[in-house]
Amino acid sequence: MKPDEEDHLLSAFNSYRQTLGVPPLTKHDKAGCLADEIAENIENRPCPPAGTIISAAPGLQPQLDNYPDLVKKCGIDINTTQDGVILPVCVPKRVATLVLTNYTQSQYARYLNNSRYNGIGIGKEDDWTVVVLASNTPAGSFASTAVCLCSVFSYHVLAVLMVLGMFLVVLN
Repeated sequence: MKPDEEDHLLSAFNSYRQTLGVPPLTKHDKAGCLADEIAENIENRPCPPAGTIISAAPGLQPQLDNYPDLVKKCGIDINTTQDGVILPVCVPKRVATLVLTNYTQSQYARYLNNSRYNGIGIGKEDDWTVVVLASNTPAGSFASTAVCLCSVFSYHVLAVLMVLGMFLVVLN
């Protein structure tokens, strides 16, 4: 796929979802980073036999020994990937129509049909295309570690300020 082929694939996915009455997917930077990293990681693997579904199970723990490193490299809190899905497809020479068919006419279609998934990242290397779907749940949002720490920190600061406020009211 050429650089804009990802946009064409996203557009095709959204057209497919529109026919089903499912809201469109939007580009998700962190999911895109992870898709790129996974595609790069598996680029030298041979394509499995035609029609083979590589990994259709929910959850983002594919059989990659270095998965935690890939997630960290993209600045993602691993706890925010549990409801996401990785969908790798191998098509020799990445023929666009065949790549699309591998997603929409296989077990992967159930994920594309699901309105729970609202974000997408697409990575490609050699014959491989990797789609990472982010969900609309906290456990599938692909939030960064910094964002998660900030929300925890903010909660603690708010709690301390509330206690101090109550203390000041009691003193008056």
